[in-house]
Amino acid sequence: MAFEDVEPVRRFGWSKGQSHFAGWWWSATTGRHVAYESWLERDHAMLLDFDPDVVAIASQPFWLCWSDGARARRHAPDFFVRRADGVGVVIDVRADDRIESADEEAFEATGRACAEVGWDFRRLGVPAPVMTGNVRWLSRYRHPRCAGRPELASALRQACEKPRPLFEVASEIGERIAVLPVLFHLMWRRVLVADLGGEPLHAASMVTASVPE
Repeated sequence: MAFEDVEPVRRFGWSKGQSHFAGWWWSATTGRHVAYESWLERDHAMLLDFDPDVVAIASQPFWLCWSDGARARRHAPDFFVRRADGVGVVIDVRADDRIESADEEAFEATGRACAEVGWDFRRLGVPAPVMTGNVRWLSRYRHPRCAGRPELASALRQACEKPRPLFEVASEIGERIAVLPVLFHLMWRRVLVADLGGEPLHAASMVTASVPE
């Protein structure tokens, strides 16, 4: 069963005045939508979409059922991810300060089940704010429509063979308002790279072409 292709096992609810926010993230990795139930899950769906090692993402992919010795338990993990090497990764998203004893038991059971079938298991908390903010900005340009003309992308790669200030290189290539969407799209695809974890992106952020592996 290719769990990255399944529909969520339960419905996502929306209601007026609810304390959480549910929605759909359009994934540039798969060209499909990934459901989320909170802003935190949305941020991790975005970061997974940005991760070049991730080739597929699905939300709420299955029910895991087990007995704790006293009663039957079940848990639907938040995401299933397929890595480029073919390994499956099951992910639960919960902030450190919001983990209760029942959550710990569910995460432990999920981790044991994943180990038995050769999957990895990760529990993700609140991501680094600077990195998240920068990736959120780049995600606005993730759609292929932002790719621009091939010759423009090629010119940007050549201009960034050595680190260059972001606005400087954009202005050198052409009208900044036309070049920046393409530049940000290449950064989303990691064709161009910058220090996204150090500080918010700005006009003088240094951008360079990535080195092919």
